[in-house]
Amino acid sequence: MQHLVNLVRGYLIGAANIIPGVSGGTLVLVLGIYERLVHTMRTGAGALAALLRGRMREGIDRLKQVEWPFLIALLAGVAVATVSLAALLERALEDYPQRTAAFFFGLVAASIVVAWRLVRRWGAGPIAVAAVVAVAAFFVLGLRSGEVADPPIWAFLGAGVIAAVAMILPGISGSFVLLMIGLYDAVLAAVNDRDATVLTAVAVGAVVGLALFSTALDELLRRHHDVVMGGLIGLMAGSLRVLWPWPDGAETATLGAPVDWGIPLLLAVVGFAAVLGIGRVARRLERA
Repeated sequence: MQHLVNLVRGYLIGAANIIPGVSGGTLVLVLGIYERLVHTMRTGAGALAALLRGRMREGIDRLKQVEWPFLIALLAGVAVATVSLAALLERALEDYPQRTAAFFFGLVAASIVVAWRLVRRWGAGPIAVAAVVAVAAFFVLGLRSGEVADPPIWAFLGAGVIAAVAMILPGISGSFVLLMIGLYDAVLAAVNDRDATVLTAVAVGAVVGLALFSTALDELLRRHHDVVMGGLIGLMAGSLRVLWPWPDGAETATLGAPVDWGIPLLLAVVGFAAVLGIGRVARRLERA
């Protein structure tokens, strides 16, 4: 039963990862497995580093410490969601951008509430970090770039690193960052076309990104938990700019266009309630 739960968690995370403006890391946080996943990835990164340095016994010992059933079920869910939903979500964003963005605006807004509860003690440090990061994310996520035509294979390695970091950091959408640097359409096309070369490059980049970043983040969470959580809350708050649905869908809003408040507002409320419900269920599962 627990493996099935983790498979579903992975599916939700994978679905979020391929939507511009929505962070898979946000879902990891909401689902109650954030620190567990970061620690698991750090353990795997340490094992990989030991094996690459020729320390076979140390590497094997560390590999045994990895929560493989948890990690494999989660990654399987991510893979299934990516393959099965890429085309569907591409059409949803194209045909119903405002309603899609509204739903995920509510999702991310509720995720801030969930993360707020994880801070053990609010003080000047977490509050200041949350405010600074929120302002920085708000302005940085307003930057956009044109799509890159025929990107080289090394660009997809970088895309994998970005996707991996986004999977860890709530509030940072890997898909939106790919959109900013002009690689989103190329990566999505590779998923839909089952392009083995491009997908392998993305996967290698993701492994490298997880290995490099998870260790640092796990250490920061252990030493400065509340400050790090404050930064993650700031990232999510700043990322709401990307998802503001009135009137330009998943892009930054502009003035002067007619506004449809009805269905988008309802979907935002549904998304908000869904995340709070998922968070409550996740806490019960962790206690079980």
